[in-house]
Formats: sequence, C-alpha cells, structure tokens
Amino acid sequence: MPPAQNSAPLSLSDRYSNFINQIITDTLKGKIRSKEYVYKQLVEQLEPRTGEIFERCLTAQGELIQGKLEVETDELKRAKAERQKRALRTLQDAWERYQQTQQRQETCDDAVSQLINADTSDRISILLQILDPNQTCVFNRQDIELLAKELDQVQEPDADETTVAELHSMATGLKQGLSSYSAIEIHLVEWLYGSPGKNLGFGGKSAANNPWNHWANHVNRPLPKMLFQGQAVNQSALLLAQQQTTVDLTAWVELIVLLRGMQNGLVVWFDKQPYSFQAGRNLAAATFLAFATVWSELSKGFEQAQQLPEVDRHRLSRGCFQITLQILRAFAQRDNFPLYGGVLASFSGENSRDTIAYLDQPLKAIAKTQEKARILTILGYSQQWIGNREQAKAFYEEALELARQASDQTCEVANLNHLSRWNLSQREFAAAIDYGQRALLFSRQSGDVLGETNAIANLGYAEVRQAQQQEYITPLELEPCIQRLERGLKLAEKHQDFFCEVFCALGLGIAHLISDQTSTAKSYLEKSLNLSTKIGNLELQGLSHAAIAEATYQLNQLASAVVYACLGMYLLEQKQAKESQQAANLVTILQGRLGEEEFKQILQQQRSYIVARISVDGFDYLLNL
Repeated sequence: MPPAQNSAPLSLSDRYSNFINQIITDTLKGKIRSKEYVYKQLVEQLEPRTGEIFERCLTAQGELIQGKLEVETDELKRAKAERQKRALRTLQDAWERYQQTQQRQETCDDAVSQLINADTSDRISILLQILDPNQTCVFNRQDIELLAKELDQVQEPDADETTVAELHSMATGLKQGLSSYSAIEIHLVEWLYGSPGKNLGFGGKSAANNPWNHWANHVNRPLPKMLFQGQAVNQSALLLAQQQTTVDLTAWVELIVLLRGMQNGLVVWFDKQPYSFQAGRNLAAATFLAFATVWSELSKGFEQAQQLPEVDRHRLSRGCFQITLQILRAFAQRDNFPLYGGVLASFSGENSRDTIAYLDQPLKAIAKTQEKARILTILGYSQQWIGNREQAKAFYEEALELARQASDQTCEVANLNHLSRWNLSQREFAAAIDYGQRALLFSRQSGDVLGETNAIANLGYAEVRQAQQQEYITPLELEPCIQRLERGLKLAEKHQDFFCEVFCALGLGIAHLISDQTSTAKSYLEKSLNLSTKIGNLELQGLSHAAIAEATYQLNQLASAVVYACLGMYLLEQKQAKESQQAANLVTILQGRLGEEEFKQILQQQRSYIVARISVDGFDYLLNL
C-alpha cells in the first residue's frame, strides 16, 4: 500500500479562518489570558500585505455569528453565540490596533525616507512638514519616539556620512525635546495660581504671574532656558537667533518639540479649564499668538545672524517662519475662534512688543482667505485695545473684504461690528449705526447669536449717543433704543459677553439720564463701571465714570460727582478720547460751585480710592488742576 500523501497546504483564507475560530474557541474555554495575548497572536499569524484577506475572513465569521443570533431560539445556543460574538469583538479590536500600528509605522518609514532623500538645505523644512499639526495624521508623542528611533538606526550605505550625522542629530533632538517637555509638563500651568486675582497672560512685568519666568526655572537645557528668560523680561526672541554663531541642530530640534508640546498642552488645558469658558477661550487664543510671535521673531533673527553661514541662516529662518504659519493656520481653524476680543489682555503686558510687526510677513504668506481674514480680525481688535486706532481700522477693513470673498459670514459680521465700535470710539455715530444695522441684518440671516448680541449692543449704544447730541428729545423717542438695549443686555448676560454688557448698561444709563430718570440711570452706570473695570478697558471705565458723575451731579451728590468726574476726565484723557472735554467741563463747574479748597479736600478724603484706580501720579495730576 503506497504511503499516504501529505495534505495540500491550507490557503491563506483557510489559515486565517482557522485562526479566528481557534481564538473564539480558546476564549470560550477560558484559555485567553488578556487582550494583549490576542494581539500578539494576531501579529504572529498575519503575513505582510494580506490584511484584506484577513479582514474578509473576520467579516465572514461575524456575519455567521450574527446570523445564528437572528434565527436561534434555544436560550443556551443563543448564549453561546453571544459569547462567540464578544470573543470576536476582542479579535476585531486587536485587528483595528494592528492596522493603526501599521499605518503609523508606514507613515514613520515614509518620513524617514523623505528625510534621507532631502537636500541638506531642505531637511529642517521636511521635518517640520512631517510634524505639522494641520495634517490629517498628526504625529503624537509615541510617533515622535518611533521617528527618533528609526532615524537613529539609519546607517551607511542607506545615506552618506553627512546625512547620517544630521539624521542622528535630529533623532537626539526629538528625544531630548520629549524629555524636556516631560520635565516641564507637570509645571505647565502652575503660574496660573501664583497671583490670584491678577490678570493672566504671557507678557506682564511681574515675575509672579509670568509663565516664561516660571518655565525657565523648570528647564535645564541652555537654549530653552535662554529663550524663556528673555521672554520673561519681554525681550524679543529675535536677539537670541541673531546672536547665534554656530548651529546646534540637536538643540533647535529639541526646542521645536518642546515648544510644540507646551503650546498643545496649554491650549488643551485652557479649553477644558473650569473657572470660565470665556477666559479659557481667550487664554487659548493668547497661547497661539504668543508662540506664533516667538517663532516669527526667531525667523527674523536668523535672517540677521551675520555670524552664521548664509545657507544656515536661510534654512533656520525659513524653518521658524514655517512653524509660525502652521500655528496661525491651526489657530484660524478652531471652532471657537475668538472673533470678538479679550485676547490681547491675556497676550501682552504693559511693555508688549508690537505683535503686528512680527506677524505681518507670515500673514502675507497665508494663501487661504478665510484663515487670513480671521487672524486679521483678532489682530485688529488687539490694535484697538492698545490704542492704535488707524491700524485697527485698516485690519478690520481688509478682514471684512477677505471674509466676503471667502463667504465667511460670521467673520464678516464680526468685522462689521468691530467697525461699528471703532466709529463709536471716534464719535462717528451715524457710521456706527450704519455698520451696526448691517451686522444685525446679516447676523439674523445666518443665525449668528453672538454677532447679533454685539450688533444690538453697538446699534443701541450708538443711537443713544446720537440722541444725546440733540438739543431736545422726548422719552417716547428714546423708548425703542431702551428696549433694544434691554434685549441686548439680556443676551450679553446669557452669553457672558462683558463688552456687550458694558455697552448696553452704559447706553441704558445715558438714555435714562436724558429722560431725567437719574436714579435708574445711576444703577445702570454703576453696572457698566464694575464690568469695564473687570475687563480692564480704560476708555469704557472713563466713559462710565463721566456718566456717573453727571448722574450724581443731578442728584446733588457733589462729593461723589467730584471723584467720578475727575476719574472720568483723567482716564479719557489718557486714552485721548474726545469725551474727556465733557468730563473736564463738569470738573470746572464743580470747582466753581464748591470752591478750590473744598474741591481739593474731597480729593484728599478719597485719595486711597483714586490712587487705586489711576496711581499716585494720576492723583497728583488731579490735585494740580
């Protein structure tokens, strides 16, 4: 009898089906120790480029089990089928994990290949493209670790000696960057708790609530320490780059990874912060702008680093510029992009550098109209905040045109509102009303509630201020303005929009003053003063003080009127606001009624209150009127 022939080898499909059945059987028998065990078994069984075959087998087995469940009526058999389904789910999870791992590995292999084949002058730029946070597949910490490991393993003859050395330097920089971030990560937001009640941000004089100073104490590497120490004293990063005499590629790659991690960590924390959604959103926006500015300054500094070879100056400057663009694009794409202000208060201190000077060039390089319009909007109101009114207007007008081109109606409405508010600051009430009406119309058409709230506040306030200029107006004529502002105030309170609350409360106060309802007016004006102080807007504080001075004067509370009128006049003069003259006129009237001695006596009695608001210098100025 001839010997039995060996059976034909199983096809891949049969092998994979048997493996799937074996995993299910072993699971039901209690032989499977963990999900990790299933994953390791899967990795051992799969052959390269056969994933589609395995997935078909997995799907077929799932359909078979589901079919049993749909027709089976026996409870014991149904229970077994349910257990088989759960066992298969474990294998499906392992398969999904395997696919993700393979995809990451392929992405990493492709990245290594790109870096090997890149020209030396382009290699930093290629690395930054790989790490770009705006890609569909974003490199996380584990991916960067894998990339560093793969780059470390590149040897000749895969690449020439110079390329191998540069790739190894990059690998070391990636690893050191992750290590530096791990060290600073636990201290990332500690600075927020250093000065309770003070303004938070990236630029003040005080070291206590200055994050850069805090972070400098928690890094050991020389380059990030120097950068952070410079930022802590409001020194441009341009100087750091400008003074470089050699290029330590490892150190600069480390800084790229470290700052990337810090920026992401801060934004995530601010987005989730517990104490105020609005404050968190503003600080997240401030983070994007702060880090974009640092990289833009470094780019400008490398352009001027005369002690570096030209090729190094160019590639490092271009790399820093590339990071700036990446940050700005990521910022502009956020769903909660802050179109209505609050950012600059968090972003810049009293001696802040001119952000626009450093972001102007990157903005010109942004091709996407919508992104550019949104960033110009935020920079526009930042300029208005610090008093650069003409620059602010130019940004608003450009942003408005770009928003229209991009059909971004939310951004268009925001800039109509900003232009309305800009005209309010110039006492151009007719223009403010025109912009406000257009913003209100478009916001209602598109269902933009925040835009509508701002439009109502601007329009109502502008109408009241225009009415204030008339020689005679009846309470009946003011009633529509009052109703509009009351609705705006409710909306602003609902959405925690403090600026709109101030405009509505201030407008209501002035309207009731005109209508001789002085006590009601005073109540609204006290609200506007408290809110404007809270948000730190000196011009609105000045307007609120000046209006309360009028109310207290009408109520014959002359001592209070003196304090409010003097504060209003001083604050409005500091902001070069046209309303300062009206407050000054009231001060003159009060001096005449009270006499010089009693007037100064009132100021002395209220010295601590006044100094707390305008400093000793401001108080001395008032005494010498």
